[in-house]
Amino acid sequence: MSHHNDSAKFLVGVYDDDEVVLKAVTEVKSAGVRIHEVYTPFPIHGLDVALGHPRTRIGIAAFLFGLTGFLTMVSLTYYTMGYDWPMIIGGKDNYAYPAYIPVMFELTVLFTALGMVGTFLVSNGLGPTVKPLMFDLRSTDNKFVMAIDLSKNRQSEVEIASVLRASGAAEVNVKQF
Repeated sequence: MSHHNDSAKFLVGVYDDDEVVLKAVTEVKSAGVRIHEVYTPFPIHGLDVALGHPRTRIGIAAFLFGLTGFLTMVSLTYYTMGYDWPMIIGGKDNYAYPAYIPVMFELTVLFTALGMVGTFLVSNGLGPTVKPLMFDLRSTDNKFVMAIDLSKNRQSEVEIASVLRASGAAEVNVKQF
């Protein structure tokens, strides 16, 4: 079997329990092993902190998308009803803010939702042409998978495998991409 030079070799630890994998992250990192990622079938509270991921700034993006939607609607309603084609409806001013509050809210929500979908896809490197790395298909069902990129660690494959087994891994497999 021939391998390409650009292929990556990973060691994959498969765990049976969420508490075991959470504890294992700390043990594996304290042994000096750099963890590529941990894949779980459901979110585990504290796993992001244990892996050392920085606090997400996704809320800032959501606020900015919502603000963009709100300002777009304010601009659009003011331009159409206050400047371009002013009409007096029901004896109100040309531009009566309260009449447009529901529409402003709806466009705020629409821009936020669509912007967050786009942000999610871009930040996670997802798209119709992207083939995701699947370390173990069971991570979508009932197993917890820790992936170790061997090229980014100083320890040997055998040393890392023993660290994974000692931390509670039920299986340790090699995965080549």
